[in-house]
Amino acid sequence: MGFLDELENNLKALESRDERDPEKQRREQDAREAARLEALKRIPHIDALKKGPFTEQLLTSCRKIGHGMRTLVQFTWLDSTLRLDAKEKRLELRPTADGVQAVYFVNGVEQRNEMLDLNSDAEAFARRWLEGTAQ
Repeated sequence: MGFLDELENNLKALESRDERDPEKQRREQDAREAARLEALKRIPHIDALKKGPFTEQLLTSCRKIGHGMRTLVQFTWLDSTLRLDAKEKRLELRPTADGVQAVYFVNGVEQRNEMLDLNSDAEAFARRWLEGTAQ
């Protein structure tokens, strides 16, 4: 038992030394600050996606176009990401620090992504996605 007790004490001592390591604390603080700044840069794009006219027009257009195609388009908000599912297709609109990124999936496999202009025509965007003409 003496060996195991000594080993446990040594591990605890190493862990406490890591916790007091100023270089490690500085790196962690820098990482937290970078993540905070990134989140602050995303806020205007999150608000534009959640509250802007583009999203309302997109959802209305997807319902209308999907109905004509006999396809149910389901909408889900995952934190700040808007996910649209239509049969085997999925579209995720993800706010980033640089804008809103549209990520296209087919059968769960990412096909491509692009930056989305929230001032563009939402109905044309919905049609390109649902009809498969988005390239």
